[in-house]
Amino acid sequence: MMFKDSAELVFKEKIPKGRAAWRSPSNIALVKYWGKHGVQLPRNPSVSFTLSESYSETSIAYRPRSADDKDSFAFLFDAKEEPAFADRIGKYLQEVTSIFPFIDQLHLDIRSRNSFPHSSGIASSASAFSALALCLCSIEYQCFGTLEEDTAYRKKASYVARLGSGSASRSIFDTAALWGQHGEESASSDEFAIGVKDRIHEVFHSYGNAILLVDSGSKSVSSSAGHRLMEDHVYAQVRYAEARKNLLQLMQALQQGDTERVGSLIEVEAMQLHAMMMASRPYVILLAPNTLKIIQLIQEFRRSTHLPVFFTIDAGPNIHLLYPQEHRSDVLAFIEDVLGQYCLRGSWIDDRVGNGPIQID
Repeated sequence: MMFKDSAELVFKEKIPKGRAAWRSPSNIALVKYWGKHGVQLPRNPSVSFTLSESYSETSIAYRPRSADDKDSFAFLFDAKEEPAFADRIGKYLQEVTSIFPFIDQLHLDIRSRNSFPHSSGIASSASAFSALALCLCSIEYQCFGTLEEDTAYRKKASYVARLGSGSASRSIFDTAALWGQHGEESASSDEFAIGVKDRIHEVFHSYGNAILLVDSGSKSVSSSAGHRLMEDHVYAQVRYAEARKNLLQLMQALQQGDTERVGSLIEVEAMQLHAMMMASRPYVILLAPNTLKIIQLIQEFRRSTHLPVFFTIDAGPNIHLLYPQEHRSDVLAFIEDVLGQYCLRGSWIDDRVGNGPIQID
């Protein structure tokens, strides 16, 4: 992957100061990415919906680094120090210094917050690292006048976000994104995601996504650790082949506006993801008892109403309930009357497919 010669991205005269800030959403994978190789490269392609209300807001105030600076950056999450997060951010900044060499000349004051609970299976790393990558690209643009074209800007931001979190590469794009090389998509790549809004039916552009919070705590096993379990997994190759087949079928159904077929495929994908975890050595169980109860109730609701209301689950216990907006009133009543009692303190997030990241003041 080639960008502007990084050797040119250093300050040769006075080092400026300034600020960049982005709000970037999480995303929910429909075909799951599970298993990686090299430097954050996927073993199989994935496709996701970009969310609207589940996001990270990140700002970077930058200035010349001085001899008095003990550290190259400062990091606050929700206005508090978080050493574990700061450590991950520090490693990430070292990783991308070859792409943004001007980082070595700056002190970065990074502030971030989420609109949702972090580390609970709602892809908080996707929103966090996509927002951070967008800020770094903004600093490059502000200081060097590069990345003037939106396509180049998004591609580089997706590439850089991927180095922090694979799924973050998809959060850069409006509505829906595909990440990973796939024969049916000539522009697809393992190194960055591409937007696929123009390839899907308009019914999905405003799809509802209710996130049912079964547990808002940290996952017992991180996504990174889960990916490592795929390295010697007895069913790994079968899973990768299944994911490619499912993605092809899903993209066709998304294009046709076939909500029933899309729903069927995303539920299969969710259960295959967790089946792989439970068949790992050591095995991992992230589903909670109330997760299974909610799944059962969704199936019963669908059978009784014949509405295209389906679920998917990421690497955690929380459920994403996906539905066309025309059925919103029925779905909200179902959540309030039935499903809410199985959520943690009745909590859930009223989300939907969204318009992607926005630059903020």
